[in-house]
Amino acid sequence: MEHTRNGVAEPFIAIRPLDPEDASAIAPMRAALRAVKGLRAETGNARAQFDALMERVPPPGGITFETASVGDVPGLWVHPASIRSGEAILHLHGGWFNFGSARAYRHLVGHIAARAGARAFVPDYRLAPEHPFPAAIDDVLACYRAIEESGVRRVAVTGDSAGGNLALVLASCVAARAVSATATLVGAAAVSPVTDLTLSGRTYETRADADPLFTRPQVTELVRSYLGGADANNPLASPLQGPLSGLPPIRIHVGDDEVLLDDSQRYVERAVAAGVDCRLEVWMGMHHGFVSSVGMIKAATLSLDAIGGFLSERLQLPSTR
Repeated sequence: MEHTRNGVAEPFIAIRPLDPEDASAIAPMRAALRAVKGLRAETGNARAQFDALMERVPPPGGITFETASVGDVPGLWVHPASIRSGEAILHLHGGWFNFGSARAYRHLVGHIAARAGARAFVPDYRLAPEHPFPAAIDDVLACYRAIEESGVRRVAVTGDSAGGNLALVLASCVAARAVSATATLVGAAAVSPVTDLTLSGRTYETRADADPLFTRPQVTELVRSYLGGADANNPLASPLQGPLSGLPPIRIHVGDDEVLLDDSQRYVERAVAAGVDCRLEVWMGMHHGFVSSVGMIKAATLSLDAIGGFLSERLQLPSTR
């Protein structure tokens, strides 16, 4: 189903309807999530809770893990049973720049890597508030510069939430030749990326009730912790404000019941206007982070299948940049 605005079809936005079975499956999840909606927790406790939540992602079969560093940034290599040489995914984990770890994300990234047929590196980039902006993006750029030392010639970058922000910033830096590396960035895929740290999106209001997780005051606090006084309009902080021309192909997936919906829609609209091969899939009835429910809801599996197919195609095709 195509998205329409003022009666005009926007073929770069696809609306994925809610499966009746998924509707039944997510109802208890949403009820449980609403009990902690907008909750602000002490950083240490919140990190442990966030990692425990991501650890619940069922592991895919045939995946092995290897602790390593790329560009002096520690992290984890995720190795599917079958891979193609010279290709890799750089996955940047979510957690609103304050939470998350490579280890906690290993199973979710395993699902992506297995579908793409490529190994993936998940860096433990530095987290706020101990390491505010631009520490995280500095680590991401260091990883990209050094990944060719692991025999990688073609790279796709992926990320979710805050990691989606970092993935899109990296893509902009590469397109603008602000970072030099031998490896070629062939594409980017993001799930519910945070693209606008000014928090000006309409859906902070229009999806305020539908979103079972986040509130504007909660998000404001997390973003303030990350920025540490930096300008939210800085393109390295808000990829929506950065240069968009010359980007590699991009695919973005987002739930319709997210305060972050507008972050995805506006980014894709501007990227398409700049001539980028950019597409958005909006999953009806889905909340932030729905792909972590792979194996439990169809939308998660279908979304990861689509992302994996896109990554596999991009990694194998000759670069068009």
